[in-house]
Amino acid sequence: MSTGISKNELTPHASEKDSEPDNIEPTGMRPKPSLGSRVKAHYTKFWWLHLLILIAVTLIIVLPLVYVAYPKIAQDGVNDSTLEIQSMSLTNPTTDSFDLELKTVVRSDNQYHPNLDAFNASLYINNTDGKPFSYIQIPAVHATKEALSISNQTVNIADFSSQFADYAGVVLGSEQYNLIVKGRTDLHEMKFPTTTVDYNKQVTLKGLNGLKGFNVTSFQILLKAEPDGANMIGKVYIPNPSIMTIEMGNVTLSLSQNSIPIGTSLLPNLTLKPGNNTLDMRSTINQTLVLSSLKQFKDGMVPIDIIGNTSIYNGQHLPYYENALRANNQRITLNVGAALKDAGLAGLVGFNG
Repeated sequence: MSTGISKNELTPHASEKDSEPDNIEPTGMRPKPSLGSRVKAHYTKFWWLHLLILIAVTLIIVLPLVYVAYPKIAQDGVNDSTLEIQSMSLTNPTTDSFDLELKTVVRSDNQYHPNLDAFNASLYINNTDGKPFSYIQIPAVHATKEALSISNQTVNIADFSSQFADYAGVVLGSEQYNLIVKGRTDLHEMKFPTTTVDYNKQVTLKGLNGLKGFNVTSFQILLKAEPDGANMIGKVYIPNPSIMTIEMGNVTLSLSQNSIPIGTSLLPNLTLKPGNNTLDMRSTINQTLVLSSLKQFKDGMVPIDIIGNTSIYNGQHLPYYENALRANNQRITLNVGAALKDAGLAGLVGFNG
């Protein structure tokens, strides 16, 4: 019995099958999260781990910078700075101390301008072998491009008497010498931790050059000695090419002619200042020996050898200056003939030069 429906009508056409979707997901499955969602979820869950990593990396970078690089930068800045000593005064001397006034300029081209704390510095002459000749207090300074520092202090040399005597001898006898300043101090820069730096500077200074140019510029021979025994008075010229002012008290000089002592000269209250110094001289001489030398020096020009003897300030001998003076000899020529003529004594003693 026929129903009127063919078999082909009951069977779906191939084209209808092909049009049906193949990727129908099973019911109940969620969509796959995006990359951004997964990253966000990761950081939400493990934020503490990444914070620790960030802190660790920061410390690894910052700590070497602060505790290794910064101290080195600070030390390099100190090393590259320069020290100029503009003036130095040694006054009020005693056997084991003196008052020091020091004017210095610290220069630096560094972009940083730290503060240096005051510190105790050791001073050496020419090299750092052995003991320093004294210690001084260096005041705190703000290291700008050019920083002025003035220090006033009493320096004790009781424990350095030998070294300070050597220093005095070098200053008196040398055309120039090296002064070395050494110490350690704390450096402060902005919010960086305080760091300790070594200060080691060498400064070349002019010395007194053996008092070259020392001369008696004028003098009078006195027939009658004055109350202090002086029978020859005059003026002496002492050049001081250094930056130092040195208070030495009453300085006595020993005079001789042909290795024969002929008397002493006193330079009262001697203070050597930078530049040219013209000072009073009061001498007690053996006039007989001086006049007898005119037989040899018929032109009246008599050579005199001078050597330092004593340096006394407020009744105290200053051995460091005395040693330096005794190591320094001077020879001058005195126009004794002219002095005799000025005194009206040339005919009396038979000088016709």
